[in-house]
Amino acid sequence: MSNPFGTFVWHELMTTDTAAATEFYTNVVGWRAADSGMVGFDYTLFYAGEQRAAGLMNMPEDAPPGMPPCWVGYIGVEDIDKTATDLAAKGATIIEQPRDIPGVGRFAVIADPHGAVFSLFSTDDGDMGPQLPPGSNGQVGWNELMAGDLASAWAFYSSAFGWTRDMAVDMGEMGVYQTFGANGSPSFGGMMTKPKDMPAPPYWGYYFNVDAIDAAVERVKAGGGQILMGPMEVPGGAWIINGIDPQGAHFNLVSMKR
Repeated sequence: MSNPFGTFVWHELMTTDTAAATEFYTNVVGWRAADSGMVGFDYTLFYAGEQRAAGLMNMPEDAPPGMPPCWVGYIGVEDIDKTATDLAAKGATIIEQPRDIPGVGRFAVIADPHGAVFSLFSTDDGDMGPQLPPGSNGQVGWNELMAGDLASAWAFYSSAFGWTRDMAVDMGEMGVYQTFGANGSPSFGGMMTKPKDMPAPPYWGYYFNVDAIDAAVERVKAGGGQILMGPMEVPGGAWIINGIDPQGAHFNLVSMKR
């Protein structure tokens, strides 16, 4: 899939201590880290085997005051400028206008109508590069939106990126959890209305595939991270945890093995 329009094509951690974060995630997820080689910009690449899986950088100097470290997902598009304009017309806010990454591509930062932040990305040549096979250890295997409102969020994203509904899970009092895919791909994400007792504003969260969840939990604890929830089994037989890394960024892990 060389041009996976409408899917998450990259994930990036912005943090306050890149050395400590590199050590934490390489130990917990099993990634290998290497400098990107970008001239004049300190950027680390995480690899799963020989395939690029995610990136790591310092918090930008122009980040809003008090912004905590966080993971950001990039959705691949064909025309960033047009997509950003279209999203703004649908009620989104353009946090960072489209701009170039020399020799790489073009990106923009967007907040959906309820404030959940994501990024857009397109490459200079239109080729997003190879993707890790679904379920691979080290792959960012799931993208999850805690939405301001499921119905309106679904209307926004599906119309913008061509997402199609897959399995809908009845969560009882918590409402419906809607999974989705795009372009005939397997499901790569889910969304639901954010629980009322959850203090955070609407947000995107990302799940990293690991070999086995209990062993990964021990690595999180040994590395100074916190487990917020789990291990918990979810429909389909996978096991998940939600956590916070030592610098304060939220992350999630998923495995088919307990």
